[in-house]
Amino acid sequence: MSDTVLSVSNLSISFKNNSDSKTVLINSNFKIKRGTTLSLVGESGSGKSITSLALVSLLPLNASIVGSINFNGEELIGLSEIELQKIRGNKISFIFQEPMTSLNPLHTIEKQIGESLSFHQNLSGIEKTQKVIELLEKVKIPNAHTRLKDYPHQLSGGQKQRVMIAIALANKPDLLIADEPTTSLDVTIEKEIIDLLMEIKSTEKMSILFITHNLRIVKQISDYVCVMQNGKIIEQGSTQEIFESPKSNYTKKLLNSSPKGFRKNNSERISRILNVENLKVWFPIKRGFLRRTKGFIKAVDQISFDLMEEETLGIVGESGSGKTSLALAILKLINSEGSITFQNQNLQNLKSRNLLTFRKNAQIIFQDPYGSLSPKMNIEAIVGEGLDVHEKISKSKRKEMILQILNEVGLVEDMITRYPHEFSGGQRQRIAIARALILKPKLLILDEPTSALDVSVQSQVINLLKIIQNKYSLSYIFISHDIALIKSMCDKIIIMKDGIIVESGETKNLFSKPKKNYTKELIVSSNLK
Repeated sequence: MSDTVLSVSNLSISFKNNSDSKTVLINSNFKIKRGTTLSLVGESGSGKSITSLALVSLLPLNASIVGSINFNGEELIGLSEIELQKIRGNKISFIFQEPMTSLNPLHTIEKQIGESLSFHQNLSGIEKTQKVIELLEKVKIPNAHTRLKDYPHQLSGGQKQRVMIAIALANKPDLLIADEPTTSLDVTIEKEIIDLLMEIKSTEKMSILFITHNLRIVKQISDYVCVMQNGKIIEQGSTQEIFESPKSNYTKKLLNSSPKGFRKNNSERISRILNVENLKVWFPIKRGFLRRTKGFIKAVDQISFDLMEEETLGIVGESGSGKTSLALAILKLINSEGSITFQNQNLQNLKSRNLLTFRKNAQIIFQDPYGSLSPKMNIEAIVGEGLDVHEKISKSKRKEMILQILNEVGLVEDMITRYPHEFSGGQRQRIAIARALILKPKLLILDEPTSALDVSVQSQVINLLKIIQNKYSLSYIFISHDIALIKSMCDKIIIMKDGIIVESGETKNLFSKPKKNYTKELIVSSNLK
């Protein structure tokens, strides 16, 4: 048996629309050796996912594929659909980025894992059920036999991804294609999934094609790396070669985009802009016919902290830790108990009609720029919407201010008539930043503002936020589960878990001498220590 499980030669892909043809992959060549991990790295649109889908002919009907895809000595291009079905999910399996959209919400976990066993191994009844339990145990789902009748919505994000891995492993594939399998997961769960994949790769003697833009993970798990840009593989080699001696400028740019070091602390900050004391956000649990309160979900429980002018406070924690609930409570977008004092004014005592000034001075930028921008409004309307609420100015002055702020965030004048879908992810986030900045706020709350972006675009947005903070003397509350980013961005950090503060302090002190085991676990999971 050859030591090469997959060989791709001169692979090109184009899409035909009417009389036009667009080439999206150009003369790609790479090999995956048996029992090794090859990572495809590059920004969105570089051709990574297109390449993976082409391997088993999952591209749309208007796709044209030229070249060779040789799997275990067999040419895949030109195989019939029946022949390909014997390979898909059997000898070559997939794990996709978002497990919730990959799993059927109407079917139990047992049924979804069992489908592949029935199709490829002709298993049924007790034998199939036992195999499903074995697979769930292999991917370390606790009490596997009790989870068979669960539906996807009853599982956590990490558990859903483990189920996807179980489905992928059901028929002992020779090649596992993992397309951004940890992007939507918290750092600790991400580490668990990566460790699980590496363990299974070792025990099953399996090869992995790993698609990602997370260079930290690539360095951790890969034997070989292919760097893609604009549909071409511009550089490839061993992981050590790529990280220690990159040849192309694009690869160097990607490697330099990862956040490094600590934020330079300004010890002269003495003016406090925000004080939070004993803040509580409890959501009632109502049961029974009369919907009586039987308990509470303590999303935020007795949280206290200060934020100084021009300071950046990082809030770190897993999903469900209370980070976003804390931000929404500070902005008075959800009800809370406790004290919130902004610029020496207690917000809890303000009536809704008196909150306008506060809303002008405190803005939020969300994780998904596309979801936070109205698809029915052009950029001029989106960025100028706050002015319509808070300022009484002429149309000419309004347009002048919009063009000025767009220029400051790196966008050009002729973009104002375009709509959100006409922009890239990084451009949409710049639009969201412009919308917040046009009101000249004093406080910006950044809720995972770069997690949906590629590493190089993330770096551009972070650099922009730093420039804007210095220019306008802004204070930031930066919410994230990316510890490396928090480390480089923030003066102080709050670590949250289950609605409470586990640990807090100056960034350097917290990283050099973490006191709590949970903090140590987060730092280790991020491979920062």
